[in-house]
Amino acid sequence: MQMVSGPEVEENLVVARRLIDAAVAGGAELVLLPEYFGILGAPLAARQAAYENDGDGLQQRFLSETARTHRIYLIGGCVPIKSPPLQEPAVEARADGVLPPSSPTRTRSACLVYRPDGERVARYDKIHLFKFTNGDEAYDEAEMIEAGDIPEANSASGTFVAPCGRVALSICYDLRFPELYRRFGEVALIVVPAAFTAVTGRAHWEVLLRARAIENQCYVLAAGQGGSHPNGRETYGHSMLIDPWGQIVSCLPHGEGVAAGVVDPMRIEEVRCQLPALQHRRL
Repeated sequence: MQMVSGPEVEENLVVARRLIDAAVAGGAELVLLPEYFGILGAPLAARQAAYENDGDGLQQRFLSETARTHRIYLIGGCVPIKSPPLQEPAVEARADGVLPPSSPTRTRSACLVYRPDGERVARYDKIHLFKFTNGDEAYDEAEMIEAGDIPEANSASGTFVAPCGRVALSICYDLRFPELYRRFGEVALIVVPAAFTAVTGRAHWEVLLRARAIENQCYVLAAGQGGSHPNGRETYGHSMLIDPWGQIVSCLPHGEGVAAGVVDPMRIEEVRCQLPALQHRRL
C-alpha cells in the first residue's frame, strides 16, 4: 500500500482504512502499510503527542481492529512507541531552586504485525537510523528515535509466520544493510515499509530491493510514501512486490494506491532448486 501521509493522525487513518478496504476487495490476505503511515511532517510537539505506549494507542487500536474486521494479517509500517525513560542519577537543584530540564521522551519506530483475530504477533524496532544531507535537505532520525535491538541470528525475533511462509520485518533505511536480512535466516517474504526521499529513491530504491530479493531468494514487499507532503517533503513511492529472481511483479510509481501480487511458495522452491546459492554460503 502506498500513501502520502500528512501531520494529522486521524486523517491518515481514514485514508489507510480506505486503501486497506480496496486491497481486501482485491483479495489481499496480508497488507503492508508504509513507514510513518499515521503521521508524517508534523511539528515537534504534535509528533511527541502522537507517541504511544506499547500495547495501546490510536494507531495500535486501528491496526488491531482493522485486521480483525477484515480477517487479514496487517503490518503497520511504523508506529512511534515510547521507550522506558532513562535511569539517570538524581540531580540537585541550582542555587535558585530550579531543577535542570528532564530528558525528552524517547521513542522507537516499531513495525507491528496483527493477525486476523486482531492479536499482535510481532514487533520489530528499526535498527538503522537514517541520516542524510545534500545541501538542500537534511535528516537525522537519531535526534528523535532510539535504535532497536539487533535480532539474534536465526531466531524468531523480527519475524512471524503467515500463510505464505516466514516473513521478516525491516524498516526503510534498514534496506541498505544486507547483513540484517541474513540474520533472519531463510524466509519466504521480506517486508520494507519506507519513506524514501525522492533523491535517494531515484538513485537506489529499486536496485536495493531487487538485490535483497535476489540474495535471499525470496519475495520482497515494499510499501512507500509516494508524493508531495503538506510540509513540502517529496517521497519517492514506487511501492512494489519483487519475486525471488529479482523480477518486479507489481509496482505503483506515485500517489495513493495498492501494489498487489501473489507470494508463491512454489516459485521460491523453484529458484532455490535451480540456483542453490543459500546452500553454498560459507560465511
